[in-house]
Amino acid sequence: MNTDLIYQLITLGIVGLVFLIFVKDWLSPDLTAMGAFVFLVIIGVIDTKEALGIFGSSAPVTVAAMFIMSAVLERTGLIELLAGRFETLAGNSHLRTSIVLLLLVAFLSAFVNNTPVVVVFMPIVLAHCRKTGLKASGLLIPLSYAAIVGGTCTIIGTSTNLIANGIASEYLLADGTPAMEPFGMFEVSKLGIIFVVGTIVYLIFGGAKLIPDRTTLSTLFDAEEGHEYLTQAYVTPDSPLVGKRFTESPLSKNRALRIIEVVREGRPLSVPLNKLEFDAGDLVIMKTRASGVMEINEIIGLDLTPNGELGLDHVRTESAVLMEGIVGPSSKLIGHTLKELNFRQRFGVVIIAVHRRGVNLRARFEDVKLAFGDTLLVEGPTERMSELFNEKDFVNLSKPKAQSIRRAKAPIAIGALLLFMVGGALFPPMIPFLALASVLITLITRCIDPEEAYQAVEWRVIFMIFGMLGLGMALNETGIAEIAAQAVAGNFKTYGPHVVLAALYLLTAILTEMISNNAVAALLTPIAIGIGIELGYDPRPFVVAVMFASSASFVTPIGYQTNTYVYGAGGYKFTDFSKVGLPLAVVLWITASILIPKLWPF
Repeated sequence: MNTDLIYQLITLGIVGLVFLIFVKDWLSPDLTAMGAFVFLVIIGVIDTKEALGIFGSSAPVTVAAMFIMSAVLERTGLIELLAGRFETLAGNSHLRTSIVLLLLVAFLSAFVNNTPVVVVFMPIVLAHCRKTGLKASGLLIPLSYAAIVGGTCTIIGTSTNLIANGIASEYLLADGTPAMEPFGMFEVSKLGIIFVVGTIVYLIFGGAKLIPDRTTLSTLFDAEEGHEYLTQAYVTPDSPLVGKRFTESPLSKNRALRIIEVVREGRPLSVPLNKLEFDAGDLVIMKTRASGVMEINEIIGLDLTPNGELGLDHVRTESAVLMEGIVGPSSKLIGHTLKELNFRQRFGVVIIAVHRRGVNLRARFEDVKLAFGDTLLVEGPTERMSELFNEKDFVNLSKPKAQSIRRAKAPIAIGALLLFMVGGALFPPMIPFLALASVLITLITRCIDPEEAYQAVEWRVIFMIFGMLGLGMALNETGIAEIAAQAVAGNFKTYGPHVVLAALYLLTAILTEMISNNAVAALLTPIAIGIGIELGYDPRPFVVAVMFASSASFVTPIGYQTNTYVYGAGGYKFTDFSKVGLPLAVVLWITASILIPKLWPF
């Protein structure tokens, strides 16, 4: 067995293992992809110098720049401004709200990374639904789908377009000449707009009937729940509660009160409530309605007033607010249970319930390991809530994230974005440099702080892209990509390029539902170029098929990040996406198969 064959078998095995890990979610995608890439370099499948060239690729650099530009538009209030227009135009009818939402989100997603668009609009949609009585579940899947198809309208609208364009522009033929020219900024707009119109028509006239009526987490509780209080009282030295178990005390019989925590000598007690014995000076933290505060005063041995002799801090009664938050993709909470995190002591708030995979858990959720997309119903004082949601761990679903907006910098942000778009349209090869120039302009003019810019970049996505580009290089270096292209060309040549393109789109769309869309674009773009070359046609239409198919993830909540966000927030079940998204995916597949050869002739 020669070395080339061994390398081919090893590479195929590694690619298969990466796919399996992605599907099973055994490791994070970035670690998986980078680990596979480094392993292939160490064993010699990829040359070291060529491997280092991956880190000079234009695709990840441009994607990182677009993450920052999206944060700039959010920081300067431009996204919020358009979101505010939604509230003004939406009205009280489901039809009108849907049309306004779909058009606004699709437009924004063409120029801004679609994930922050969905993150900004989710709390606004939920608040609008609470105000008007509309069902949020009827709007959140359309919100995600509109963001996805909106991103296909420009090269910068989605990271998959940037990745495919970067690989295509750097792909060299055997004689060293480029296989194809880079895509222009708006070259894909002609098909992207058709995708947007088709999706909106489908969701308004057909898909709306398939969207289920689900209950979001916050609606499980009465509206009055938000008017409850977190109250702190202490056990007096002569209290009859001293030495008595909680189950024997009046507190256990009062249904208007709920013990949240007992603090003794400055430390929260970890003893189960049914085994807890009170001691003098214990600080008891309870949840109660406003009227219940007076009932505490009537319980002998509990006092709401401070006592200097015991050295206690002033006892507070704080207004508690009830809010929803979703665990973000970069959250430090992922993989940990609430018990492990010591959530109450760490953040000063109380978790009331956890929503996971369409199931609302009201009990025994303390031992559930948190995952991206989990929705938590959180209760606590306003100040602590602000601190919690300012973290990157949570996305606030109850209202837009409170952050100071630099509105005076908005014209500069718009100018930087226009420079990028117009320059990219006129000079496609300069897109990566124009992206960096736009970012530098916004940083120098303080549209966004450097720290905020670094935080805006989804570094896990960037490193996953680097890793997947490495795997794509391995497929090329070992000849597997060429073999695959020859196999497809040989088996389907008699059916013509139209059938090959339709099959390639379908394969890409299926893989995108199972693993990251960015990973699929990185792996299949070089194969798509090879197929075009083997068939003797322009590879451009085949690359376009990969671009659109790797973005068109509608059938599962795990194929695209925006789907995962609305999955938990909307109270959906896994199969809800299949019922709504499968017909749309089929329609767009047929549409793309017919129109791509017409718009980009073979």
